Amino acid sequence: MNKAITDGLVLMPPAFANGLGQWSSEDGTVGSATYAGAPNAAIVAADADFGGCLEIVKQASVTKLRYMGETPLLPGMYLRITARIKAVSGNLPSVRIAGWAGASGQTHVSGLVETGETVALTSYGEVVEVSAIVGSGARSGVDMPWGLSSIYGHFGLDLTGSNGGTVRIDDIRIEDVSGFFLADSSGVIDVRDFGAVGDGTTDCLAAFNAADAAANGRKIIVPTGSYRIAGNLTLVHEPVFQGTLVMADGDRLALRRGFDLNSYIDAFGDEELALRKAFQALLNYTDHEALDLCGRRIEITSPIDVAAAVGNQSSFEIRRLIHNGQINVQASSAWDSDVVTSAGAYSVANPRQLTNVANVANVAVGSLVTGQGVGREVYVEAVNVGAQTVTLSQPLFAAPGSQTYTFTRFKYALDFSGFSKLSQIEISHVEFLLNGRASGILLAPAGNNFSVKNCHFKSPLNRGITSHGGGCQDLHIDNCSFVSNEQDVRAENRQSIAFNVNGNDTKIRDSRFQRFGHTAICFGNGHLFTGNHWFQGDGDTDSPRLAGLVFTYPNVKSVVTGNYIDNSFIEMTNEHDAQPDFSNEYSFGGLTITGNIFTVNDSADWFSFIVVKPYGPGHFIQGLSVQGNTFKSLNGFIERIDRVDTTYADLDYGRMRNVVFAGNTYNGVTDKSYNPVSLEFSQNTEATTWVLDFSEYLPFKGWARCVESVVPVGALTSVAGQGVYETPYATLAYGAESNSAAITFKTACKGTVQVVARVDRPV
Repeated sequence: MNKAITDGLVLMPPAFANGLGQWSSEDGTVGSATYAGAPNAAIVAADADFGGCLEIVKQASVTKLRYMGETPLLPGMYLRITARIKAVSGNLPSVRIAGWAGASGQTHVSGLVETGETVALTSYGEVVEVSAIVGSGARSGVDMPWGLSSIYGHFGLDLTGSNGGTVRIDDIRIEDVSGFFLADSSGVIDVRDFGAVGDGTTDCLAAFNAADAAANGRKIIVPTGSYRIAGNLTLVHEPVFQGTLVMADGDRLALRRGFDLNSYIDAFGDEELALRKAFQALLNYTDHEALDLCGRRIEITSPIDVAAAVGNQSSFEIRRLIHNGQINVQASSAWDSDVVTSAGAYSVANPRQLTNVANVANVAVGSLVTGQGVGREVYVEAVNVGAQTVTLSQPLFAAPGSQTYTFTRFKYALDFSGFSKLSQIEISHVEFLLNGRASGILLAPAGNNFSVKNCHFKSPLNRGITSHGGGCQDLHIDNCSFVSNEQDVRAENRQSIAFNVNGNDTKIRDSRFQRFGHTAICFGNGHLFTGNHWFQGDGDTDSPRLAGLVFTYPNVKSVVTGNYIDNSFIEMTNEHDAQPDFSNEYSFGGLTITGNIFTVNDSADWFSFIVVKPYGPGHFIQGLSVQGNTFKSLNGFIERIDRVDTTYADLDYGRMRNVVFAGNTYNGVTDKSYNPVSLEFSQNTEATTWVLDFSEYLPFKGWARCVESVVPVGALTSVAGQGVYETPYATLAYGAESNSAAITFKTACKGTVQVVARVDRPV
């Protein structure tokens, strides 16, 4: 680069022969004394060595010669000032190139080196050449590094040493030597050329900005060193980091080109810090919607608080993608769960709040809440220290007015809880190696459409993905693998949970969940579970099994289709209801279970694949379709596939509606469930009332509430052997358990009938 050529800059001072009014005996600034008419200076027209030249008699301790023109000095520009001089008579002085650094407004930039190397004149008539390079960067070979504050200079030379000597000076040359440093041919520029100093303390923000502005398509070299950047830095051109940056937590580095984790690791020299800084940039409009982890394995020693890393965003609802890498949790006390116990009051009138919470400041947002009457997966959504209140993710079903609660704050590899709302975040092709030390992801308390795709969660200590508020609305988990840290723990002793949901409309598809305590605890409705495989068995014989999929909202309006449900069951509860007794509301139902494979092996015979657990009396089932599934028990029979857990209450079987069990396949199941059920009954002795027992077939051992048809199979005959052609009437919910029906004829008869009965009223 030569600015005199490319930008038309005038660098060369005029010849002395043109007059000495442009040459100062002081600093060269406006108003300073010139050599025009000076008694110690004269023009020599025809010197044998120089031709036209300037002759000066040294009379002061430092005799100055400065060109009064303002020679421009642009960022990244390097000038070489050269002078040829010889001693003529008298004492022999010394000589050096010198200048005066000027800023805007013709002010002096103090504190800079403004002289070059001093050279002694040792003999008369010997031509000595002295030179010095001035420029913005502190580069090797630069005698006067002036940084970015100086925009011009008054250049010339100084005579030092003994007075009384006479010297002659050839015309001074100033030339652009930036090409020595900028390496135009390699397509790069160096931040040092713009004043950057890699000492870890000098603020290099202006230098980096200037280098970026001057790059014009070239790469920006950041040489070895530590460069402090005091503020936000955006680089439009691609940087090449040999050195590293030092930035405050709140200051952002935005890389418009090369926006990936490798670039941030190069920039900061630390993987964990780089990941935080990359997240910070991703949510601050860097012209990139995706952060590529570049297949890197990132070792982290503490939770990544994403909101704290970003620093300036409390909510974000524009799509962003984090993909293609591995996060590996290292041993550290930072992963230890924080456990706090505090007394608090609870009222069903304010079902999602604890009041008068002692030491409430110690309760962390995102903590799991446990205590009497607290359902599964109830978390702290918010804390109000001044009001001494804790907002809960779900109501409590039977909490006393006052008790001591335990608040357990798990630690997560990626913690988004510091945002107030976060939507449209996608994490794809990331492997979380949690190593039994940490949990996976904690969602924000609000937001929608958080997507986790093609990810692996290996050995989470407590949870895979946690929602402590409504940030799970429309959660997507697609083609992911979750492997618990409790592979060798008996099923009933496991505490880990793959994920929980508080919102609606989740899509859980084509994923695999291995040996968790529960696979999913889901509140809300509108959920789709398709193509998944979850299994929760253990190596013990006749051992209990836990629920895999738990719905805690009674009328779930959800679909479970085409899944492989292995050594676990689907459970419907209303444990997240502050008033769990039925009271003029939708009850259990709204669930379609179709085309699934259910299997269990070596389990207790009372195990069932579909369980309803009311937490209060009066509930019933309204709208449950179980069709086209395969149910299979290995290494022992189970009694039936469906069951009511009456720990807290039983169902009101007299209100069952719209229940369908049809087209299912049963293997290793003693009592097979159908609704409607079509059975053939034979009465071997004449009677007017026939009792028809449906107890082995009606789902949930419910009542025989409906007889849809009674069709004789062959003749019905009386005592006299005559045909009976009467239509009987039915008595429903007959017998002590109400699971039989009676049909009554006018005439005592015997024979065989095909009867279709139901556990419900279809409408």
